[in-house]
Amino acid sequence: METPAAGPTFRDATDADVDALVALIESAYRGDSSRAGWTTEADILQGRRTDPEGVLEVIKSPDSRLLAVEQDGRIVACCQLEHRGDHAYFGMFAVSPTLQGAGLGKTVMAEAERRVREAWGVTEMHMTVISVRDDLIAWYERRGYRRTGKMSPFPYGDERFGIPQRDDLQFELLVKKLG
Repeated sequence: METPAAGPTFRDATDADVDALVALIESAYRGDSSRAGWTTEADILQGRRTDPEGVLEVIKSPDSRLLAVEQDGRIVACCQLEHRGDHAYFGMFAVSPTLQGAGLGKTVMAEAERRVREAWGVTEMHMTVISVRDDLIAWYERRGYRRTGKMSPFPYGDERFGIPQRDDLQFELLVKKLG
């Protein structure tokens, strides 16, 4: 496990960051590199997690920002923040597999929550998580998110979201009150 030299810095991602962000997101969720961390989806999904077009769409959207987290001159984490009326949506969250388990994810989430409260005045953060990801959902619960039991279908047949390795995938909505 790498030891971070300096604390992370946060900034809005730009077009120039797209390739680094795609590589980071892929490394955190897909293939053998993702197995270095605990957030891997390699056993339930193969194929891509995102693509340059998807990342650029978030960067360009007027209601979204993609938060890039840098350490030692490279992007080591990211997350999407989207303003949806009275709440914000948290997505596209990735932490470099070699830095997982060292507290960076908690730091990124706390900063994301602070930013959406400050920028948009929202009182809740929403996210969707693949419902079979018990370890990941438990991690979010320890950060104050609660399971709602509200499910939405996994986009089977749309390979932009990966190639499912099982037929019981769906997304569960998790919600946190921001205070």
